Amino acid sequence: MHIGLIGGIGPAATDFYYRRLIRLAAEKGRDLELTIVHADAPTLLANLTADDGAAQCDIYLRLARRLKAAGADNVVITSIAGHFCIDAFAEISPLPILDLTKSLASWLRAKDMARVGILGTEPVMRSGMYGKLAPVDVLAPAGSDLKHVHEAYVTLVQSGVPSRELKDELRDVFLRAGRALVDRGAEAVLLGGTDLNAVFTADETAFPVVDCAGIHADDVAQHI
Repeated sequence: MHIGLIGGIGPAATDFYYRRLIRLAAEKGRDLELTIVHADAPTLLANLTADDGAAQCDIYLRLARRLKAAGADNVVITSIAGHFCIDAFAEISPLPILDLTKSLASWLRAKDMARVGILGTEPVMRSGMYGKLAPVDVLAPAGSDLKHVHEAYVTLVQSGVPSRELKDELRDVFLRAGRALVDRGAEAVLLGGTDLNAVFTADETAFPVVDCAGIHADDVAQHI
């Protein structure tokens, strides 16, 4: 099956999906049929902040049509924040959507998790990933941690590939907030932004994390 990725939001997220799908296709002994189109990260962040799902859906529709013309059989949005208008996009998309929120909700149910923390953009955190993970209780960072995590994440997305110094600085923000979430009773912390994979991995934390993008990419690979 020909996979269609809406990438660019941000570059590190696109790279994560691309490399993982290449590896998974190789492990399955399959040739990877893949087309990537580019969406603009600052535009997405502006539409997310303004809650302008209609504007973002227009962008997705144009790109999905391009993917369909290229022969793609489905469409994947490589940004977790970019799923804020996923239901509206599903109504107009010319291709079936492989939805991260559905993959993650199914995974959490299978693991019988009841309470998790989340890191990512402010809308993702405040909404518990847009309310898509019920009945799982999703804890957002409390107090000033919410703002600090959001600002750090936006900086990460806009940096593309962070320098070592910036990477260390941002990692400290995310790790402090993650530890606080576990202290409040979270069984694990969701990496609710794909670009977080550019900053740290599960073996670099002192608490359990859930790699949301990894779960999604593994589900997408089932269609290869």
